[in-house]
Amino acid sequence: MSQFQAHGKFLLTGEYLVLKGALALAIPLKLGQTLSVETCHGASLQWDAHQPDGPWFSVTLNPENLEIINSDDQPKAEKLTQILKAIKQLNPTAFKDGLHFETRLDFDPNWGLGSSSTLIANLARWANVNPYELLKLTFGGSGYDIACATAEGPIYYQVKAKVPEPVEGPIPLVEPIDFNPSFADHLFFIYQGQKQSSSKEIKAFLAKANPVDLQKDIEAVSEISRAVPKCETLDEFAMLMQCHERIISRCIGQEPVQKRFPDFEGVLKSLGAWGGDFILAATEWPESQVKEYFKGKELDVVFGYKEMLI
Repeated sequence: MSQFQAHGKFLLTGEYLVLKGALALAIPLKLGQTLSVETCHGASLQWDAHQPDGPWFSVTLNPENLEIINSDDQPKAEKLTQILKAIKQLNPTAFKDGLHFETRLDFDPNWGLGSSSTLIANLARWANVNPYELLKLTFGGSGYDIACATAEGPIYYQVKAKVPEPVEGPIPLVEPIDFNPSFADHLFFIYQGQKQSSSKEIKAFLAKANPVDLQKDIEAVSEISRAVPKCETLDEFAMLMQCHERIISRCIGQEPVQKRFPDFEGVLKSLGAWGGDFILAATEWPESQVKEYFKGKELDVVFGYKEMLI
């Protein structure tokens, strides 16, 4: 049996603008996804996916054409076959009779921590294909989450150029970065309770964003990314997060998440697609007060910074 493990992710800086070349700061998480692949008897391909509270979905496929034989969740099965067919396009010899795939997520798939990117990263390693090419053929995006999947700590990520044929896509710059803030006990991650579609958000942003108009914002966000690891105090960090929120708010035409919580004593920053998924809180409040505050807002999923980092 072969087994692969990939980390979930948070994008601390650079959301949206990373697609246009901004330098982004991203962190891999303890929570991730495991893929196990073993040979078994039979002439079919079996896929069983699990989430923390039990089975997620299963599907049986024809290994020759990767068509669905049966499944307990047709939409998920169809998306999976799209991924597997993309793998076959990149590596025609990847599939054979009698394969059993099993995946296990460490987190609720609704949290937006990388159920798709961890799957892509694990499958790419199993099939010996380029994960960024596989991402381009399936979900799209900048690829920072693919880089986080196998990173051993925080990274800088930047899309540098385009790949020539056969698959056009980003050639990323991935650089390990020392980011271990002394004020980590004052940083928290809060799930907003509504998973955002990254693919939909990406398409919407790219459709309206003019690269020339964004150049100053790209440079400003890149400078923030460079400055964050140098922060020595919570106040310095919070100021940069506020500045980052203002820039992205202007770029995408949405109000910063702080507007939803005007009585929160600290700075709040969206992570990833705005309007759902997780937010970052930087505050002098103790953990108990942070959890009590957000519980009062019917947001019960709150993690301390150190809980999530690998």
